[in-house]
Amino acid sequence: MAKKTIALLFGGQSSEHEISCLSAANIAEQIDRSRYDLLLVGITKQGHWVLVKELDELKTNSWMENRTGAILSPDATQQCVMIHEGSSFTKVKVDLVFPVLHGLYGEDGTVQGLCELARLPYVGCGVAASAAGMDKGFTKRIVQTLGIAQADYELVTRRDLADFDKVAERIESHLSYPVFVKPCNAGSSCGVTKAGSRGELKAGLKEANRFDRRILVEETIVGHEIECAVLGGGNQPVVASGVGEILAAAEFYDYDAKYFNPESQTVVDPVLPGDAAEQVRKAAVKIFDALDGFGLSRVDFFVTDEGDVVFNEINTMPGFTAISMYPMLFEARGLSKADLVQRLIDLAWERRR
Repeated sequence: MAKKTIALLFGGQSSEHEISCLSAANIAEQIDRSRYDLLLVGITKQGHWVLVKELDELKTNSWMENRTGAILSPDATQQCVMIHEGSSFTKVKVDLVFPVLHGLYGEDGTVQGLCELARLPYVGCGVAASAAGMDKGFTKRIVQTLGIAQADYELVTRRDLADFDKVAERIESHLSYPVFVKPCNAGSSCGVTKAGSRGELKAGLKEANRFDRRILVEETIVGHEIECAVLGGGNQPVVASGVGEILAAAEFYDYDAKYFNPESQTVVDPVLPGDAAEQVRKAAVKIFDALDGFGLSRVDFFVTDEGDVVFNEINTMPGFTAISMYPMLFEARGLSKADLVQRLIDLAWERRR
């Protein structure tokens, strides 16, 4: 049987560019090369799509100096990546796209829409689920309909910030300090701050505004930071992994604590009050289904000392780095990283059948 070609997309214009590169390197090593040819396509922070010829280039980031372009064509009659250097163009037939892109311009439905136009199977959630899951404000509104507890919140837009005092009064009339200030459309805790006063709130809104025009201000929930991985969708049952706990080295699990502080730890199957772990697993599947999720997601919660389960957020293309919780949780259930990646590829094929 002839090998299929998978286009592995990584990098991107989001604040999670570096994490995407790490995830892609790990995923590439798990793909069965006896079954698939791999076409590596890197997207620079400026949005330039380039061909990456060797996996080592990905690991060293030297690929960003490449001059050979590689663009996924939206033409459904071609289903190809256009390789171009100077005035020379070559078409490489593609059978499936694996968009290992985190954050804006990749995890938010944009690249998924491109794959839909090209009529190419792709790994992960569809356009609507990706867009809704990326936007924390939209996700909040969907979860409100499910009877699942979540942190109370206020939505703020860039337009609102023209009158900061009015915004502050609205937030303070509803929420008590400290509050968390988050860009609606950013991941890996980029742009997230904790505010304990009006002055810190103003600084936090300014910081979040750098990342997005929509900002979420949430009440603080004190509890265990818990994550659950889900897999499946479509005609296949959605299964939840066990749960994992984040033990942040910083006051909260911000970008630096997540990826650059060795004191931060993850614990698989932590001891939680009562049946909180099972509640988390059931809620994760329920939220994934409500968003019409497909393939994979990681759903994050808080569990209080009293055993209350509170939804935090969903990631429709979770990290796949060496320290990422998503593959770790399924590996703890006996599903190796290679088998997990193959399962995700199989699901992508099934969506097109």
